[in-house]
Parts: sequence; C-alpha cells; structure tokens
Amino acid sequence: VQLQASGGGLVQPGGSLKLSCASSGFSLDSYAIVWFRQAPGKNREGVSCISSDGGTKYADSVKGRFTVSRYNAKNTAYLLMKSLNAEDTAVYYCATDRYYDCSGYGSRSYNYWGQGTLVTVSS
Repeated sequence: VQLQASGGGLVQPGGSLKLSCASSGFSLDSYAIVWFRQAPGKNREGVSCISSDGGTKYADSVKGRFTVSRYNAKNTAYLLMKSLNAEDTAVYYCATDRYYDCSGYGSRSYNYWGQGTLVTVSS
C-alpha cells in the first residue's frame, strides 16, 4: 500500500494550491481519507477528512478556505486550499486506514501515510 501526496509548493499569501493524494496497491473507495499538516515546531494537526460516502469535516482553522474531495475512479483524493496565509505553511500528509467515517479523524491512528508535501506561504 502506498499513498503519494503531491502538489505542494511556494505560494503568496492569498493564493491557492491543490494537493493530491494518490493510492497504489490499495483501493480508497471504501475508506475515509484524512489530511494532516505539521508546521515547524508544532504538533501534527488534523486538517480535513472525507468519508467513504463523501461526507467532509474540517478543522476550524481552515473551514471555509479548504475543500476536500475524492475521485474514486482515479483512486485519488484532493485538498483545494484557498486564501492561504503564513499559518498554513507546513508539510501536508494524507493518511487512511480501515475507517469509513470521519469521527475523531484527527486523533485516530493510521497505518497508511503519504510521504508529505511542503506548502510554503510567503511573499
């Protein structure tokens, strides 16, 4: 099972980025997909989750700015990030395991992680 997160980069404040999380060797269709981030010197934070049936949850810090989605035919999940600010600078990871919903997504344990993609918001 491999998850590959991509799409990070340098973006100016107020800008947008779209991250992708692609799976190989593991079908994501039936499971929730979660996005985490870890900023320098800070604990890892659960950012967003999309359940197997498309339900979504967001951390308060990103609500209204980030949108999580999934395209099961491509075995891929996405995180569209808008109105980015410096506090969004972090390494972003996707994760999954045999969970179907998003209850307590930020505190569950996950066996499958992407390698992380760096998002830097700076002028």
